[in-house]
Amino acid sequence: MFQSSLSRVMPWVWLATGILAVISLGRMLGKFLDRIGLIGWAEHHSLLLTYFFAGLAALAWLFVFLGALRRRDRLPKFLTKRRWLMDILDRLTNRAELERRLAQEVESIFVDAEALATQLKAKVVGEDRICDDLAAQIRRRLALKQRGKPVGVFLFAGPPGAGKTWLGKVLAEALGRRLLHFDMTQYSAAAFGASSLFGSAKGYVGSQSYGSLTAALRDTPDAVVLLDEIEKAHGDVHKKFLTAWNDGFVTETSDGKQILTTRAIFVLTTNAAVDTLSELSRQYANDPDTLRSSAVSTLRNAGFAPEVLNRIDRIFVFEPLSGLDIARVAALEIERMIAGYGLTVAEGGIDPQVLLDLMNRQKKMGSTASSRDLTRAIEESIADSLIAAKEKGATAISLIQREDGVVAEAAAPTAPAAGIGAERP
Repeated sequence: MFQSSLSRVMPWVWLATGILAVISLGRMLGKFLDRIGLIGWAEHHSLLLTYFFAGLAALAWLFVFLGALRRRDRLPKFLTKRRWLMDILDRLTNRAELERRLAQEVESIFVDAEALATQLKAKVVGEDRICDDLAAQIRRRLALKQRGKPVGVFLFAGPPGAGKTWLGKVLAEALGRRLLHFDMTQYSAAAFGASSLFGSAKGYVGSQSYGSLTAALRDTPDAVVLLDEIEKAHGDVHKKFLTAWNDGFVTETSDGKQILTTRAIFVLTTNAAVDTLSELSRQYANDPDTLRSSAVSTLRNAGFAPEVLNRIDRIFVFEPLSGLDIARVAALEIERMIAGYGLTVAEGGIDPQVLLDLMNRQKKMGSTASSRDLTRAIEESIADSLIAAKEKGATAISLIQREDGVVAEAAAPTAPAAGIGAERP
């Protein structure tokens, strides 16, 4: 608030300082005339000369100052109507409408769907079909020249820890876009949730600043907006998103400005109706239209408003981890954890029995088990052994399953493989 007031006052302080400076220069000029011999004439006219030159300088300074304000759109309203100070566009057309339409113009962006899918699949285990479909959707939508809606509004549905949030993060990284990540469980209260994301009306606390979502989209309109566990947000918050997804803009409450969403990608995640959606995914794996209609019906029964579901472009149903995918995620998580302790794993350095035990432990937990459970199991199994190896000065290790647990033994270091880092959160 203080900075905003200061920015409004500073230009006028600037002007006053400039006028005082030219008056001082004018007085100095009068004294100079006295000194070079025009004493008698200057005695009668130096004051007049001083103010004449000061006036000319002040007038020139004023025009320069007003020109700078006009270029920055900072002119007071009573001056913007003066023809001699108006911008050409203000005088000859509707400048505000021109700027609005210019902001809506989008350029066609062409991406290689196959390459994008490869990047996604390299870091997200067990969801190849979703990665392929998502990459194809992104390619088609980015290539559109005329677009009055976001690039895409995608819903990732499935059990916790299946990789929904992780895929949203990987997508942002693969496209080179900023990720705006919002945990929607924090917006379960109607008033607080809406004002926090979209700003507060004038007169309320926080009305001097933009909401967290509107400010971020104003600064980075081509972001990937990740709305985690969207079903946890209040219904009023859902309604605020309807214009963002359908009309291509969201309104900032504090000043009523429309923030464009036509360049953004929205990724929504939900854990609702997990069992039913998983069954539908298996039943209609080769029939995407029937899968979508069935998923929409299921989510509506789970509490999603019809108007929200109608604005979702694509619903992707994630499967829980199973089979060798559990081993793949476990191996990658072990590698990441080892790196976190400043160590490297030797090539082929994970005992298969270590992975087999983790797989069996995961299976015993049943359908409710997630990759987070797997991460906790790995930490319990190997963390102490990694610390002991680090204390002994090891730089590379191999994991060996013993009767009393997993042991990290020193090994010869190997060159890291390209593309390492795939995981699920």
